[in-house]
Amino acid sequence: MAMRAVRRLVSPGRFGQGALKVVLYLILVAFAVSFIYPFLWMAAASLKPEREIGTLALWSPHFSLRGYFYVFHQIPIARAFFNSAFVSLTATFSTLVLSSMVGYALGRLRFLGRDFIFNLVLFTMLIPGQLTLIPMYVLIVKLHWTDTYWALIAPAMISNMGILIFRQFFLTIPGELTDAARIDGCSEWRLLFQIVWPLSKPALITVGIVSFIGIWNDVLWPLIVIRNWQMMTMPQMVTLFHVGGLAGAQVSAEMAAIMLLALPVVLAYAFLQRYFIESLALSGLKG
Repeated sequence: MAMRAVRRLVSPGRFGQGALKVVLYLILVAFAVSFIYPFLWMAAASLKPEREIGTLALWSPHFSLRGYFYVFHQIPIARAFFNSAFVSLTATFSTLVLSSMVGYALGRLRFLGRDFIFNLVLFTMLIPGQLTLIPMYVLIVKLHWTDTYWALIAPAMISNMGILIFRQFFLTIPGELTDAARIDGCSEWRLLFQIVWPLSKPALITVGIVSFIGIWNDVLWPLIVIRNWQMMTMPQMVTLFHVGGLAGAQVSAEMAAIMLLALPVVLAYAFLQRYFIESLALSGLKG
């Protein structure tokens, strides 16, 4: 609606096509600045002295790494980074393997109850994750997995969204290709991982990025199942650093901890955004 109003206000007949483009680009730049400014302010605040954090300016002649040094001194942030990286990468790899296996079975194989299982997967996507926290926690306790990597990895080893994306993408692969591989004696395992997987780059990247970001940013589940200081993940550690009083009311240290948490995801998306957008378009996952 806003863009149509702008187009009517600045019509080519009144100001010319060039003026219209200039106005539209200025509006887009304004929106982009409004979205990126909070992140830039957070990055600047992590380097500013406390007395200058209240200002809106992004530059200070007194920039220093004092806040980052304070974070590394107060909490084992390096260990938390390793825990998050290990859990996120392991769970993401497992999600790619297991979800693609289920998606391949539901999309390319014929067996009794296939449609019922697929509808059941779709139904689970309607259930809020908060409703499963208590049953999942009871199961983790019964298995004696609290304060272990299994408590963080096992619940994220497969994704219903990943199953859906893989199934829908596998349906677009020509059946003649898989039939020819079967005639040549190719097993279903080799067919999936040696023939279908190389053709499924968009789906793999989409599921991989979404799963990694979701697992990396998860804070509620680690707070429930992890109590050991050395087993905590980055979001959990940063949350406790902020609300537990470990920051000592130093805003620069809190901003530094948040920057350390957000930076890996920002860098990953910056390098993979082209593949990510392409994958969303080709895999049919649209917002």
